[in-house]
Amino acid sequence: MAGLYIHIPFCVSKCFYCDFVSYGGKLALAKEYLKAVKKEASFYDTLRPRTVYIGGGTPSFLPAEEMEFLLKFINEKYGGGFKEFTFECNPESVNEEKLALLKNYGVNRISLGLQSFNDGELKLIGRAHRAEDFLKAYEAASKYFDNINVDLMAALPSQTEDSFLTSLKKLITLKPKHISLYGLQIEEGTPLYEQGYSYEENFYVRLLELGYKELADNGFKQYEISNYAREGFESIHNTNYWFNGEYLGLGASASGYLNGVRYQNLCGIEEYIKSVNEGRRPVLSEEKLKGKAKIGEEILLRFRYLKGFKPCAQMLKYFGGEFEILKREGLIEAEGELLKLSRRGKYLANEVFRRFVEPF
Repeated sequence: MAGLYIHIPFCVSKCFYCDFVSYGGKLALAKEYLKAVKKEASFYDTLRPRTVYIGGGTPSFLPAEEMEFLLKFINEKYGGGFKEFTFECNPESVNEEKLALLKNYGVNRISLGLQSFNDGELKLIGRAHRAEDFLKAYEAASKYFDNINVDLMAALPSQTEDSFLTSLKKLITLKPKHISLYGLQIEEGTPLYEQGYSYEENFYVRLLELGYKELADNGFKQYEISNYAREGFESIHNTNYWFNGEYLGLGASASGYLNGVRYQNLCGIEEYIKSVNEGRRPVLSEEKLKGKAKIGEEILLRFRYLKGFKPCAQMLKYFGGEFEILKREGLIEAEGELLKLSRRGKYLANEVFRRFVEPF
């Protein structure tokens, strides 16, 4: 099952932890950018996606007119009727006009960025909304959509166990169908990195453990490292990634995986538009993994999905030794013939993943 991802790189402002390709102050380029996305799609005429994910950046920051242009093109190009059609929104830039537009064009899943109910914590990470804004946005979205995901973060500056649990419990009372719980990653080049912010690993793990217990006690099943869902509301689009399925990526910095080739587009908005308008695929890099590198990538992706997997002969040939080391370190465990991340391994997954990525 193929997926379609479209990247919208426009934001009100850049959050202090964000290392995604996104830009504040460039919304004037939106019309030209979306026309380029439409043209880029024409370079890939054979794909027929079953799922669509519009991410960013902040897709809901688009003016309603540009949003309708995007939605109309997707439906005309790919026929609509998608099994899952997700659109990312932030509280400060979504309203009933935009929500009605999304509903009318077949969007059936909304992802709302909350991160915290604590206004002090939101301010310290540079979010443009406050808790009250989120509650208004969630109430409005609930009128149009039953399937809503909400993003929450752990290990934020000034966050405590109590403030984290307060946010999580308040979110659970709203009864979303899906919650993405992310531990804050401090990436080089972001304002939080430059400020020297750090946290203790044990505190980070403790918060994620508390989150797991609270969500499990309230009927949410953890099916992937950062994702919890009510029964039947697991993300179909994202699950396709973790099972190494094909997907088309459109837009600046978007990545895709087609015919065994992974590619990533140019990151700058202007250079992306220029490349497309000149009739060239706006690709920054592409590669077709082979041998050990390809098997390592498959292992990494399969570990993300928490049900576990039975390693094939090639996996054991290339990485049997690493499996044994990770077992001894308590980061993975065997359950019959299946290998899976351990409880601790889920929270330190990057430590596991790096063992399967070049250089080995």
